[in-house]
Amino acid sequence: MNSSLRRRQFLTACGAAGLAGLATEKSASALQSSSLKNCPVCVFTKPFNSLSFDQLAKAIAELGFDGIEAPIRKGGHIEPEQAHEKLHELVEALDKHGLKITLMTTNVNDPDDPMTERMLRTAATLGIQRYRMQYVHYDQATPIKQQLQRWRNQFKALAAMNHDFGITGLYQNHAGGKYMGAAIWDLAEVLDGLPKSDLGMAYDIRHATVEGGTSWPISFRMIRDHIDTIYVKDFQWNGSRVTNVPLGQGLVKPQFYKLLADSGFDGPISLHEEYLDHRDPKLVPQHLAAMKQDLATLKSQLK
Repeated sequence: MNSSLRRRQFLTACGAAGLAGLATEKSASALQSSSLKNCPVCVFTKPFNSLSFDQLAKAIAELGFDGIEAPIRKGGHIEPEQAHEKLHELVEALDKHGLKITLMTTNVNDPDDPMTERMLRTAATLGIQRYRMQYVHYDQATPIKQQLQRWRNQFKALAAMNHDFGITGLYQNHAGGKYMGAAIWDLAEVLDGLPKSDLGMAYDIRHATVEGGTSWPISFRMIRDHIDTIYVKDFQWNGSRVTNVPLGQGLVKPQFYKLLADSGFDGPISLHEEYLDHRDPKLVPQHLAAMKQDLATLKSQLK
């Protein structure tokens, strides 16, 4: 075989291999990216303590949500000590309208508190798969590393309890100097090594943007493997103060949703409408209208 023919065969083989590699790369990229349109969307129902469970379920179903994030905590729909007797009533009311408790908001963070085991056992028995934990706060008089190690041990014990009950605990990042997790890196350190299915993160893009400014995509990449659920809401700066605003009218960038999709996220998304006073029962109709508009905005951003 002459050298010219061998050269043509070599180039042909290389071209075929290159095309195959490109196709494989594109295929892997397509598998990595997911459609956020299929993510279940729930809504935080904090403003609706004045409604009965049936009224709540009917109203949320009419808005088009898949479920609710139910505050089962002090001052919530159900007080923690009453969850054993009343939580099933809320679950049954939602079920009548094709809804479920996507996650509970709780006061749980201490595995040694007797109320923790009772709450988690009750929720798991009713098929509730997730709960949001109560925040932990920094003590300014104690070294940071020491506090992180203490919380790491605490969260590890709680994760083991979650595992036994088949429920996932979630810690939300919240803006503010006193909150562990506001900076993201500290929460990443505490969660390191814990299975996401036992104890993961509820990633709040509003709070991440407040704290991270333009650098939030970096901290998102750092914490991504721990993220189980996404919280969406929006804000603007009013001087040095943060003001909550309707979704899509603030500083949360639409690029977040592309980054989220490209990361392969396919978990629940919880909508938080916090720009109206949740304490005034007279504002229930306004809250429902605001949530309907925010849901429409969210769906357009998820496409």
